[in-house]
Amino acid sequence: MIKKDKPDNVVFSSEHGYNASLLPYATSVGAPVIKADDLAGWKGMGLNKVKKEFESKFNELKMQYQDLIEEFQWNELVYNARFSFEPIVGEIYHLYKDADGFDFLSLIGPKEWNKEHIATFRLNSDKKWILIN
Repeated sequence: MIKKDKPDNVVFSSEHGYNASLLPYATSVGAPVIKADDLAGWKGMGLNKVKKEFESKFNELKMQYQDLIEEFQWNELVYNARFSFEPIVGEIYHLYKDADGFDFLSLIGPKEWNKEHIATFRLNSDKKWILIN
């Protein structure tokens, strides 16, 4: 049987001496119970919040991407249309479909003649066609 110099309820270490106040756990019967925090709830709330933030950002980027694709498609349509003039930046132009089914660009507004109007655009300084209606 091993003989101890100190009783079990005394915290003594030959390396650190009496260090009960420095330990991360209770060292006597009368000490308050130390129990680990349940972090599952906190983690769950944090995870849900981050998930919603990422989902919101993803949906925002998805909408921006769809707008970009739509803008590209309109520009491709206008640049592939027929026109026999050099468009001026800042001016408004109208895209029509002729009797043969080809698209053409014109300065003439849709109320001024009876052609199949597709859309109205303004040319910006980056040579990008901005859809007006």
